[in-house]
Amino acid sequence: MTDKTYQSFTEFWPFYLREHSKPLTRAYHYIGTSIVIAIAAYALLAGQWLWLLAMPVAGYFFAWLAHFTVEKNRPATFTYPLWSLGADFKMWWYALTGRLGAELEKAGVKPIKG
Repeated sequence: MTDKTYQSFTEFWPFYLREHSKPLTRAYHYIGTSIVIAIAAYALLAGQWLWLLAMPVAGYFFAWLAHFTVEKNRPATFTYPLWSLGADFKMWWYALTGRLGAELEKAGVKPIKG
């Protein structure tokens, strides 16, 4: 985590991407975000509102697992909870639509060579 204070989501976004530099970290986030969306859809369609309580558990479990075991950094959600949540969904959407690579490049995240 950096000591810099971000004043806008636009300024925060590149930092967020750099904090998710490893593909496995992003994969864990995608799993968590996908489960959150599935839980929300189920709860809404089935009228099972208590399932909504599982959303933060599902999302944060995978995200924090990735940060503590793969990326080995402090989750941005500890300092910027709302921007981090929005960035999780933005990263997930950009990955689904094939636009994440360009965003990572703009943020200075170097591709990992295999």
